[in-house]
Amino acid sequence: MKTDEIIKEIEQLPLSKQIYVVERTIHTIRKNGIDKQMSVAADALYEDYKSDNNLTSFTDIDFDEFYDAR
Repeated sequence: MKTDEIIKEIEQLPLSKQIYVVERTIHTIRKNGIDKQMSVAADALYEDYKSDNNLTSFTDIDFDEFYDAR
């Protein structure tokens, strides 16, 4: 389906449905943008985390049990 066809279909919807389509579209664009940024950031830092023990020192205690002292 071409963009013009999609727009024509949306224009035929009631206003509340048009708003819903716009909101969902904006949400999807934002989510995809954030996911892409996070992926790029993770890729950029991968080598640092792989080779720098200071960045991963706390992962040694990830599976240790701890108790909240209240």
